[in-house]
Amino acid sequence: MTERAEGTLARTEKGPVCPPPVLDEHLDAVARIVRSWPGVISTTHWNPFRPSEVDGIDFYVGEEELGHIHLDGSIHLATSPSLGKTMVDEGVARPFRYQQGWVEQQVQRVGADAAIALFQRNYGRLAPAA
Repeated sequence: MTERAEGTLARTEKGPVCPPPVLDEHLDAVARIVRSWPGVISTTHWNPFRPSEVDGIDFYVGEEELGHIHLDGSIHLATSPSLGKTMVDEGVARPFRYQQGWVEQQVQRVGADAAIALFQRNYGRLAPAA
């Protein structure tokens, strides 16, 4: 079993599985690339505090959560605790204060390419074997 972040949920546990919303140009550039990777599924990310409110896009590899992009441009990655620590130690992400093993970053702060690179590193541990 893959080492995983605390608090990850299956797609069906996060709310209705719906097509993802349209994002602004910079966020959509990240979403287009991430959802093009083999095995990645994208759905609506629901606000956990207001479950009927759309708050971005979730990305899954099978039933394992890769991460999500919020409408405000923040990304949260469901890394393993060891990968999350490495990303924080390198200064490319910040620890997510609510769950161990998760990291966060702002697309507007680091740019689309750096955000894609963060998703890519996490995808590498979840991707189906080639």
